[in-house]
Amino acid sequence: MKKYKKWIAMGVIGFLIFLGFFTGYILQKQKSSTPLSLIYIPKTEDGTSDFWSSLISGARMAASEYGVQLKVMAPKNEQDVKGQVSLLKKAIEQNPDGILFSTSSNSAANKDLKKAKEKGICITYIDSCTTEELQDLTVATDNVEAGRRLGEYARTIVGKDDKIAVISHVKGVSTAVEREQGFREGLGDYEKNIVEVVYCNSLFDRSYNLAKELMEKYPDLKMIAGMNEYSSVGAARAVKEAEAKDRIATVGIDSSQEAVQLMEQGVFKAFVVQKAFKMGYLGVKETVLHLEGKKEEKNIDSGCELITPENMYNSEMEKLLFPFNTKKNT
Repeated sequence: MKKYKKWIAMGVIGFLIFLGFFTGYILQKQKSSTPLSLIYIPKTEDGTSDFWSSLISGARMAASEYGVQLKVMAPKNEQDVKGQVSLLKKAIEQNPDGILFSTSSNSAANKDLKKAKEKGICITYIDSCTTEELQDLTVATDNVEAGRRLGEYARTIVGKDDKIAVISHVKGVSTAVEREQGFREGLGDYEKNIVEVVYCNSLFDRSYNLAKELMEKYPDLKMIAGMNEYSSVGAARAVKEAEAKDRIATVGIDSSQEAVQLMEQGVFKAFVVQKAFKMGYLGVKETVLHLEGKKEEKNIDSGCELITPENMYNSEMEKLLFPFNTKKNT
């Protein structure tokens, strides 16, 4: 009888071990078949910026191709830092596999990003970074290089004593700081020609008014350089309205359909185009690869190109200027 009890006990133990392995297998199977969940928080999704519209479209295409769930949560405008932080808090509560984040402030979200990291949520910075390296990945334009390329070209179309004004977007954010740095480096010894740097807080109207004030303050101004779509296009509108396109060169970073038209009209002399669609696409793709343990590279440069009236209709440049007529800008 004792012998039978021993065999029964061993059988029960064996069954329990098998049940444990089987349950673990089923749970692992269910986990592997559940799509990864990602939340992207850009600076805005208000439809007025071709850059953000293109970037978000790229992210959504990658999500579709890689079979992941992507939710976009965006404040109404780039100035709504509190609103973006509030959305980040809500995203963390949903406990997704990854949060993709384009910060509107260099530090306001740091505390909450740390909480996300503590919960094991993958953090991917897209386009801009915070003061602390809290991210697992960064997918962005090399903003210093973008500014440098614009500065190098700008130097070829102004004289050694010509006055230059810079309209940037938001003071202190990484993209503004790095692009201005690169622009100054590209100008070389012409950097001394910069008479003033002002900030439009990523508002077209604010940039437009600042450009008008700069033209009035410096009657002999020869160039206005914008550091993003809002600052560049706003300045170009003011130069066009003043009928000053032949005496004041407008250059910038980022493009839009309006910017293309302004270049065709001779107002823009050059702008550097970020590969926004590619940036969004790679943001999702690289996050998925990281979560699947297939990616070790931490910093991914999505690239940029200098557009001028001479090359704007080259086939490769057209893909950047008209991203909605193509798929992935690779």
